[in-house]
Amino acid sequence: MSRAEQTRDRAQYGVCAVLALTGALVIADALRITHLTSSNDPIGPRPVPMLLGGCLLAVAIAYGIDVARGGRGEPETGEDVDLTTRVDWRTVLLLIGAFLLNAALVDWLGWVISGTILFWGSAFALGNRHHVRGLLIAVTLALITFYAFAIGLGVNLPAGVLQGIL
Repeated sequence: MSRAEQTRDRAQYGVCAVLALTGALVIADALRITHLTSSNDPIGPRPVPMLLGGCLLAVAIAYGIDVARGGRGEPETGEDVDLTTRVDWRTVLLLIGAFLLNAALVDWLGWVISGTILFWGSAFALGNRHHVRGLLIAVTLALITFYAFAIGLGVNLPAGVLQGIL
């Protein structure tokens, strides 16, 4: 085994260690959750993070065994992506701007308006030039997510200036 392959193996063991550490932290944090049950939720909030932590540990172990047996991931070939092209900083900065604008306005304007700005701005940054159609889709997505969180999950997103209307 060449020196480069040994270095790569150690890096893969590092990934295993990070996965195992993350799984252990998720389980440790889940054990600190107060065990509360109700008639609507008879199992409480602990099982999901415990399951996810256990899955992370299982993946870390399976990956470690695979690496120990000589398994190696294939290097990314980039599929249809030309890895020699430069980063499109305009797109990156527009996406960052859309996210920051959403974060700054969500409490004041509410999710529906700030989410519309986020969805429309992201579509614009990624190349959509059908502005009216993009805006209609963004409003639809913002309303769907607002009501999905409110009705489906019982989580109230901020209504902002539309309080009482939605």
